[in-house]
Amino acid sequence: MKKIINQGNKDTRSGFGEGLTELGRINSEVVALCADLTGSLKMNTFAAENPERFFQVGIAEANMMGLAAGLATGGKIPFTGTFANFSTGRVYDQIRQSIAYSNKNVKICASHAGVTLGEDGATHQILEDIGLMKMLPGMTVINTCDFNQTKSATLEICDLDGPVYLRFGRPKVANFTNLSDKFQIGKGLLLNKGSDVTIVATGHLVWEAIQALEKLYVNGINAEIINIHTIKPLDEDIILNSVNKTGCLVSAEEHNIYGGLGESIARLLTSKAPYPQEFVGTNDTFGESGSPIDLMKKYGLNSDSIYDATIKVLERKN
Repeated sequence: MKKIINQGNKDTRSGFGEGLTELGRINSEVVALCADLTGSLKMNTFAAENPERFFQVGIAEANMMGLAAGLATGGKIPFTGTFANFSTGRVYDQIRQSIAYSNKNVKICASHAGVTLGEDGATHQILEDIGLMKMLPGMTVINTCDFNQTKSATLEICDLDGPVYLRFGRPKVANFTNLSDKFQIGKGLLLNKGSDVTIVATGHLVWEAIQALEKLYVNGINAEIINIHTIKPLDEDIILNSVNKTGCLVSAEEHNIYGGLGESIARLLTSKAPYPQEFVGTNDTFGESGSPIDLMKKYGLNSDSIYDATIKVLERKN
């Protein structure tokens, strides 16, 4: 079993903030728009260093998306910032019509996704956003797992021509990836080699999968762990190569099991490798107010849930 070290807990939204600040210094075409949440999105430094390239639109998210589309038409590279709920559900029509349909080079950057938003409750804890975004033709969908990966992804999507949805979170979580590793859009990462079961995780659930790995190993189960940061386009090869070896799979995400990463994998398995799969995610439910750790436990989004799903899928396999 490969030992993966937590370098210290950091929030992924700060990774976005650092990446955006760096882009502001190296690319004069980058502009940023925020819907009255500059501090929450960690866009303060970019705004201070580039006042002529930062647009505070207020609580007017639909207008923000329209402005971003217009700026992209003029050759700029706009990065929009607000909570994931307001980045997608509130402005879906504007994204569909003005950005996706028109294939505008807009980077939709969404913080406070999932139940780990915490105490703000169900109205803010969107669990449907990945599904909303991945169904839009031409939209790249990325869900990062830690500070380092979020910073790297922010830098990398600037060079991708076309609309991108970048999803990250609020709380401080384990920071365990290497900042020196190049972020490759559409390429999954093999974190641990195994022969008994494939665990494919995204976002905050990647570290939970790593935590589950240790308990599985103690109980004689050799799990292969894959970090899928890009949900669309999905790295089908890394998943198929793994599941063809292990014969079963668990998907894990901080998102509704309807429409998320797990469903994309299920489509893949159904068409090319029909092995048993178990899903770790929220089951057709909204969230509620509470601490992130308590909500992750209640909604079955932690290492214990991944362990239990692994035992279940192994029983089906055998």
